[in-house]
Amino acid sequence: MKKKETVKQEEVLTPQEGDALEETATTPEGESAPPQGDEIPAEVDEISALQAALKECVSKQHEYLDGWQRSRAEFTNYKKRIARENERVYQTAKGNIVKGYLDVLDDLERALNNCPLEGEGADWADGIELIYQKLQSKLEAEGIKPMKAEGEKFDPNLHEALVQEENAEYESGCVIEEVEKGYYLGDRVLRLAKVRVAA
Repeated sequence: MKKKETVKQEEVLTPQEGDALEETATTPEGESAPPQGDEIPAEVDEISALQAALKECVSKQHEYLDGWQRSRAEFTNYKKRIARENERVYQTAKGNIVKGYLDVLDDLERALNNCPLEGEGADWADGIELIYQKLQSKLEAEGIKPMKAEGEKFDPNLHEALVQEENAEYESGCVIEEVEKGYYLGDRVLRLAKVRVAA
């Protein structure tokens, strides 16, 4: 008997409980009851705070992206600048080393201009000429090219004037004779040509 009484007692609801039960019964499943009085401004404030936080996050995201892109561009420019600087240092060092060989090339050229054409010395001169050609081809492989000066207009960027003299065959300012050859290393002047210039 006691069990039946307890069941009956549970089924009996107070009028306030009945109203609450009706409200929950009319609200569809998965939805909450419509907000009451003070709850609406609290939710509006929360939404406003979330929107402000989102706006700030988007602003910071743009700021960080901009900073990252600038840093990346600066690093790319830095790498290019270092590569150019390394190439310049390499070309300068290469030029300094090669300049010493140009003196040897000049000496071989002078020796060939004064070598005997006949007799025992002629065979020796042929050997010297082969050495000269070999050295010249090695220098050309490194980007060393002789410059043409004789008959050209004097250019202080390419020529060093040793003497200026009157000459009827050449107009004033032209190179009469190349005393020592000038050379290029790639596009830049490695050594100026020493020349005689018509006055």
